[in-house]
Amino acid sequence: MSDDASGLLAATAGNEFVEATVGERGEGVATVVIDRPDARNALNATVRTELQAAFEAVADDDAVRVVVLTGADDAGAFVAGADVTELRERSAVEQRAASEFPRVYETVADCPVPVIARIGGHALGGGCELAQACDVRIASEDAKLGQPEIGLGLIPGGGGTQRLPRLVGEGQALRMILSGELLDATEAAEIGLVEEAVPAAALDETVDELASQIAAHSPLAVRRAKEAVRAAAEKPLDDGLAYERELFVGLFDSHDTNEGIDAFLEDRDPEFRGE
Repeated sequence: MSDDASGLLAATAGNEFVEATVGERGEGVATVVIDRPDARNALNATVRTELQAAFEAVADDDAVRVVVLTGADDAGAFVAGADVTELRERSAVEQRAASEFPRVYETVADCPVPVIARIGGHALGGGCELAQACDVRIASEDAKLGQPEIGLGLIPGGGGTQRLPRLVGEGQALRMILSGELLDATEAAEIGLVEEAVPAAALDETVDELASQIAAHSPLAVRRAKEAVRAAAEKPLDDGLAYERELFVGLFDSHDTNEGIDAFLEDRDPEFRGE
């Protein structure tokens, strides 16, 4: 594994629509930017492929401790949805092939490090589903979120019928999906679709503070914590508790756990190494 984020940067070099930087938001923090302003960052095949390659590279890059996923500000959107023109050209057979797992949504959800969605504009359809695949969502108050697929004679196809109820409950999910209604970020925060809605001027400060706070902790503990919480949505309680126990106990053989406990007892800041 690399120790300088060269894997992620190499994976995004020369891309058409997806860019990445490391360290601009804080040490160990990578920023992955969807930059397709002419289409409001709509997810076409190229964007999906480039995003998947970026997140696959993160899994092998020890220098990356947190990822911030966002859309370029001049697009006015996080992701405005799928590329509808591309969808119209596909038959059911072609769409089935394009929907083979793992898709970009699963690749983002399965990223071993935490992923923060920085939602600076609309997150609609596939864009809302991409945000749902992230671990934490911070939105600008002027953003709107929704699943408007019903208006096209479709249903959400990127995980919205599965991840959205887990975030906001079945009733709220059905209200959004069946009506196609768009929510402003404040209401999205009230129902749990985003963790926080902040003024546009405070968006970067809020995201950077959270990302830096996470990145300062033991990379091993952060990854295990994400694994354990994600398992809660998939396992019965008894199985989840057993899984948590194994992840917890396994950390006791690590440098970081010994260092964290020693630093606490010695009243100093820990020096985590991810080992």
